Amino acid sequence: MTAAKLAKRASAIILDKLGDDVMVLDLRGRSPLADYFVIATATSTIHAQAIAEELEYELKSEGERVHHIEGMENGVWVLLDYFNVVVHIFCGETRQFFGLERLWGDAPCQTFTQTHGKN
Repeated sequence: MTAAKLAKRASAIILDKLGDDVMVLDLRGRSPLADYFVIATATSTIHAQAIAEELEYELKSEGERVHHIEGMENGVWVLLDYFNVVVHIFCGETRQFFGLERLWGDAPCQTFTQTHGKN
């Protein structure tokens, strides 16, 4: 799967697990870290962990294996590294504090929000 498709698929999985304010930042040519960041908000640490577990499970079943996971223990900021795509799942206040959107403010982005069953 291409990095762009992986980022879009991760976004859809997050929305299916009721994650909110999903944003895909296109970092190609801007960062050596990854081609895309997927950033999302969870309602609680347990919710963040559940989203991360679902992402890992669904993407693995589609042939995409996560390289590295950070933050599952506390769930405040869970990071899943798929090499060219890095998924960040935050609890609300933590997302605001770290402000990845501000840090990469010049990157093109696509935003998705929960439509409460109307995906």
